[in-house]
Amino acid sequence: MATSNDIKNGAVLKLEGQLWNTLEFQHVKPGKGGAFIRTKLKNITSGKVVDKTFNAGAKVEFATVDRSTYQYLYMDGEDYVFMDLRDYDQVTVPAAVVGDAANFLLESAEVQLAMNEGTPLYIELPPSVVLEITQTDPGLQGDRSKAGTKPATLETGHEIQVPLFVEQGTKVKVSTTTSEYLGRV
Repeated sequence: MATSNDIKNGAVLKLEGQLWNTLEFQHVKPGKGGAFIRTKLKNITSGKVVDKTFNAGAKVEFATVDRSTYQYLYMDGEDYVFMDLRDYDQVTVPAAVVGDAANFLLESAEVQLAMNEGTPLYIELPPSVVLEITQTDPGLQGDRSKAGTKPATLETGHEIQVPLFVEQGTKVKVSTTTSEYLGRV
């Protein structure tokens, strides 16, 4: 058992029999009263996000999470198959665990896969990925109804907004957290 003072971003806590990923934490020392830690936690299985406050020094249980680099191989029905780059073992990950990361996954892409006691918890993508635009309409110079952007479909099937000058077949850099266009490559 550790204390609440050890909580950091990305730490996985075991609370009430469930695993919670720490999205944000803030150590607060008010002028009056004792210090406390304000956190934003995400339930790993349900995806529910809650705010929780711990007294400074309170006992909390941390879950052991192994993060390793895996390579995405292929889709098997509804599940995704990844290969551990250390020992070449293959792991099947349910679509619910992959979640929105599927919008940016191409075959042979490398990701960080977090596992707890052999169970996949979540996938961490790089901050940005390079993908090709497979379909977009030509941008009309006079059309400014959407601040100079138009919809474009990426090679993964995900749709994002791009500037009017971006054409079909262009490789673009896309943020994996916000799905925003970051530039041409």
